[in-house]
Amino acid sequence: MRKIVLAIASLTLVSGLVAAQDRNSEHAKKTLEIYTHIIGVETSKGLGNVPKVANYLAGELVAAGFPKEDVEVLPNGETASLIARYRGDDSSGKAPILLLGHMDVVEARPEDWERPPFELTKDDAYFYARGTIDNKFGVAQLTSTFIRLMKEGFVPNRDLILVFSGDEESGMVTTRQLAYEREDLAEAEFALNSDAGGGDLSEEGKALVYRIQAAEKTYVTWEMTVRNPGGHSSRPRPDNAIYDLANAISKIQAYQFPVRWNPMTLEFFQVTGEQMGGELGDAMMRFAKNPEDKTASDRLAVESSYVGTTRTTCVVTMLRAGHAENALPQSATATVNCRVFAGDPAADVLQALQQVVGNEAVEFEEIYEPVESPVSELREDVRAAISEAVQGRYPGVRMIAYMESGGTDGMYFRRAGIPTWAAGGIFMNPDEMFAHGLNERVPIKTFYDALDHWSIIIRELAGD
Repeated sequence: MRKIVLAIASLTLVSGLVAAQDRNSEHAKKTLEIYTHIIGVETSKGLGNVPKVANYLAGELVAAGFPKEDVEVLPNGETASLIARYRGDDSSGKAPILLLGHMDVVEARPEDWERPPFELTKDDAYFYARGTIDNKFGVAQLTSTFIRLMKEGFVPNRDLILVFSGDEESGMVTTRQLAYEREDLAEAEFALNSDAGGGDLSEEGKALVYRIQAAEKTYVTWEMTVRNPGGHSSRPRPDNAIYDLANAISKIQAYQFPVRWNPMTLEFFQVTGEQMGGELGDAMMRFAKNPEDKTASDRLAVESSYVGTTRTTCVVTMLRAGHAENALPQSATATVNCRVFAGDPAADVLQALQQVVGNEAVEFEEIYEPVESPVSELREDVRAAISEAVQGRYPGVRMIAYMESGGTDGMYFRRAGIPTWAAGGIFMNPDEMFAHGLNERVPIKTFYDALDHWSIIIRELAGD
């Protein structure tokens, strides 16, 4: 019996690796086709193009055999959501699993990019375009996996539901609609999100750790404004809205929020530090051992990939000021975006910013209501299913839960009472993560290696 089990395990591992490496398979071609098409549609806010992607994906699912009544496009203003139900036989008696992603992307200015941002291009190592990582990678892989499983005749033992939002990168109106207003989705046992999680690789390509997102920092934005009577530019006055705002910005730039930690973040740094080694890895392990070690926290503070895991961060992201080149500014406004450590009230962050600025004339206006969401404690069955997919690619890689520095749709589903874990299929060097930035890219190897990722997880959680 033991020999049979070992043989089956070996066969599963080998077949998974072979499938991931077969770039000419029907599944590989379909995934790339979907990926190429949806990247080619610019789905930044305000353009009204998200429904084009939603309808395209819906058409692909229906063509693969999904009943039309199980594939729904939900218009919402200029954007839309997509819900697609893969019906199971209910043999498990368990509630559905939601599989999350978002179809919109952050804006990209073509004149700033080295390559066209809304056309999938490649070199010997990478695919390039806006959305190659965030999150059209996940959307394409999940959609193609549903198509693959349907064509293979797979019947899940519970319902599986694709849930793709249409404005995760802006107002998250569709996200709130999906999480709070759909009773059919509220029945889910849990959700798996394609928009975060994944593996970290060293510069040499060594797998350091696989991260399962179990919590998110709170996303909150304030507009910081200074007002002034203004006047003629030939008659400067001591107080100037732009100068006063610049002074406030400089104070925020120089301020560091206190170091924060929890058992999950300390484990993250311990495991990652052990795998990474070197001077940075040593700092991680020292922080894990003693988060009050200032030399360790200061070292991590200069690492954009890791600073958010050590504290709340606030950064100025946009400016607007003045009304004419020959007039003193009557107002100046800076947008301050904050990512608040899980469990800390956003109101405390506002109070800290006001104290740092130290000028009662500076107004703070909250732009979005902050969404403070709980931690989803990682379940063993979910961890085991994700491990099955990950270990086939990088045997022996350590797996840990972590807190996301950014924000995803998962925060709303957690707040709605649906435990949510993000377990994306991307493995890459975190220093090469250019999501939201110039020349966003993903390793071609990662794209093809991830082809089996979701099918393995789904079969483990909803198969016989």
